[in-house]
Amino acid sequence: MLDLVLPERCAVCDVPGDALCRSCRATLTRLVPPVCERCGSPGPWPVRRCAECAGRRLAFVDARSAIVYDARARAFVRAWKERGRRRLACEAALLVADAIAAPAVECLVPVPGDPERAWHRGDVPARSLAVELALLWELPVQDVLARSRALPRQRGLSLDARRKNARGSVEARSSVAPGVCVIDDVYTSGATVDACARACRRAGAHRVRVVTLARAVR
Repeated sequence: MLDLVLPERCAVCDVPGDALCRSCRATLTRLVPPVCERCGSPGPWPVRRCAECAGRRLAFVDARSAIVYDARARAFVRAWKERGRRRLACEAALLVADAIAAPAVECLVPVPGDPERAWHRGDVPARSLAVELALLWELPVQDVLARSRALPRQRGLSLDARRKNARGSVEARSSVAPGVCVIDDVYTSGATVDACARACRRAGAHRVRVVTLARAVR
């Protein structure tokens, strides 16, 4: 009944039809090699460490993303996160699975949402993405991470400020498998997923990988 009253519209172009129309899906910028071996930042040639991650002590082995976080991707993520369009988690998972092979891990671990924002939204996008990817990759979800403190909004902050904000902001509520993959919607500075990777390592993980839908490219 709701679909009849409020027909589905594309999250990017707002044209009635599919949640993500074929045209907009095709114009999303895929992240393809060459990329930094460690953080997944694209570049003119493959490198083990790029200017963005060189000199940083990252707790994850590698990070990969499906699409560039450009204007179209931001429209998609905004509709998903801010406008409550939870069905877009499935579309996001399909984009990720099309671009990234299932990681060789025991389970997927979603980035925890801020409790207040999760209450307002009624959903944690990273958790929804992990659940959808678990179905596609045939892997279990281990939802064990939680915020140890409220995290101020990261939008508009410098990279250094983002990293300081996120440091020590996540903890594990139980032990985790030796090999895990942290799942999030957007990789911006890498600070949030690094905090999650550190929490996973403290909880027993030996190898932590990261997969996100989109990635900011500088």
